Amino acid sequence: MSAPRRLLLVNGPNLNLLGTREPEVYGTATLADVERITAEAAAALGFEVRALQSNHEGVLIDAIHDARADCAGIVINPGGLTHTSVALRDALTGVALPFAEVHISDVYAREEFRHHSYLHDVAAVRVIGRGVEGYADAVRELVAQL
Repeated sequence: MSAPRRLLLVNGPNLNLLGTREPEVYGTATLADVERITAEAAAALGFEVRALQSNHEGVLIDAIHDARADCAGIVINPGGLTHTSVALRDALTGVALPFAEVHISDVYAREEFRHHSYLHDVAAVRVIGRGVEGYADAVRELVAQL
């Protein structure tokens, strides 16, 4: 059996507000734009994308668990859960799929509390501060490692 040619795209809390939430920080691209950019980058490499956004940590964790069945890797922007969620980290390490951690803004140029990531040392790829195009970069870097 061949390896799955699918990636799970996970966007966490408040990312449904992209395009209107703090455009000076996150730009004017929408979540639909992010999903399109990610899918196009994956398609160019022969992969498809299943996308999910939720403001609920448990929904994200369930989707990560489900990815074991049919995904080769995960691209995740955990939003504020980056800085708070051991449970999200445990889900990602528990499924043992390589994943890319993405942040639209440069978290290291922002408030001190945003400098800590519970995922930084277990992510296969980290893309920070490249705007929404960072999702495409994350796909390319992650697929290169598969």
